[in-house]
Amino acid sequence: VQLVESGGGLVQPGGSLRLSCDVPGFSFDDYAIAWFRQAPEKEREGIAVVSSSVSTTEYADSVKGRFTISFDDTKTTVYLQLNSLNPEDSAVYYCAANYADLLRLDPPAYGFWGQGTQVTVSP
Repeated sequence: VQLVESGGGLVQPGGSLRLSCDVPGFSFDDYAIAWFRQAPEKEREGIAVVSSSVSTTEYADSVKGRFTISFDDTKTTVYLQLNSLNPEDSAVYYCAANYADLLRLDPPAYGFWGQGTQVTVSP
């Protein structure tokens, strides 16, 4: 399963972006989908996860209240809405899937990854 991210780009501080993650022709039923990010010389950080079976979510403290993760109605796309962005949010953002539908934010729990999309927050 090769996930595909889109929606990254350059945005000013205080701005917003919406990232998307999907696999063409594939449903995320029975998966948990998470978003991670990795800035240069930093470890990959899990920031948000959503369960397909119970539609519950969890967030890292660094993004809580600013970012929102959600499925579309068909559970074929996962979105990450990024609001109130600041330069510290600049990173490559990855989506990942785990078939056990676990609400985890640690990378080893995920077996399927996308290639990433760059988000840059700068004046």
